[in-house]
Amino acid sequence: MPPEKKEFPAEKTVLHARNQHRARYDFPALIKTLPALKPFVRLNEFKTASVDFFNPEAVKMLNRSLLKHFYGIDNWDIPPGYLCPPIPGRADYLHHIADALASYNVINNKPQIPRGHSIKCLDIGVGANCVYPIIGTKEYGWSFVGADVDPVSVASTRAIVTGNPAISKMIEIRQQPKSQHIFQGIIQAEERFDLTICNPPFHSSAAEANAGSTRKAQNLKRNRKAPPVLNFGGQHRELWCEGGEPAFLANLIRESSQFASSCFLFSTLVSKSAHLPHLYRLLEKAGAKEVKTIPMRQGNKVSRLLAWTFLSPEERQSWVMDRWK
Repeated sequence: MPPEKKEFPAEKTVLHARNQHRARYDFPALIKTLPALKPFVRLNEFKTASVDFFNPEAVKMLNRSLLKHFYGIDNWDIPPGYLCPPIPGRADYLHHIADALASYNVINNKPQIPRGHSIKCLDIGVGANCVYPIIGTKEYGWSFVGADVDPVSVASTRAIVTGNPAISKMIEIRQQPKSQHIFQGIIQAEERFDLTICNPPFHSSAAEANAGSTRKAQNLKRNRKAPPVLNFGGQHRELWCEGGEPAFLANLIRESSQFASSCFLFSTLVSKSAHLPHLYRLLEKAGAKEVKTIPMRQGNKVSRLLAWTFLSPEERQSWVMDRWK
């Protein structure tokens, strides 16, 4: 007997209030925007329109339709096997971190999000998809530098930028020349960033990444024999690095202290709350003046943003007056 049609909430209230993806996917509207999506849409076991999230091509086509429908991106593609991130979660990061910036920019007792191309953001590990810069330029008018160590990712992201004239003057892509560095070799002398963002590699090995994908597949299908499918893709350095997330973030914090005056607010995703106490100790040792932890949730997935600044209150006020007003 087929399962009864499942009732879904009309709005994903766990997402940020400004997130354009709080409503369920409107597949007729998305197909109208991108007709190539139509062959991938079908009724699932609950008789609800969906795509097969175990089919990488279906996931990529869904992302292509979302980026075109909501952000006006006409030309977007990624190489086979590279990370195809869920758009709602990427948007949530940027909306939450925009609120964090706003907390330092209070006008008439009301926090104001700094907007416009003068606000400069650095995306560490931009990947092959360029999703964070796309959303940030479209939602807030920020300009971006996207950095990555992988030459294939750099070439892919540059193709996305040049293929979309509306964002081509807002986004610059830089190759990280040394894999052991994060900010070194990317932030130039006298250069200033208002914000850095990062989606770090969560795993310590390919085997661990595949195990995580298997668990995800099992949870989605509720089938303990479900095969491991990296339906969102992902390469080395996108999904794993030596030492996993703790080692990567330790290096991120260490290098951020070397560029303490070059950035107003550093930030990163942290996948596991158990990592936070150690990160707090590292930030204290590095000399961070203020640290923020911002909870996030997409569906059943719970994560958090960690943000910090090395600037004193007086230095922050001067920065805001000079750059944001």
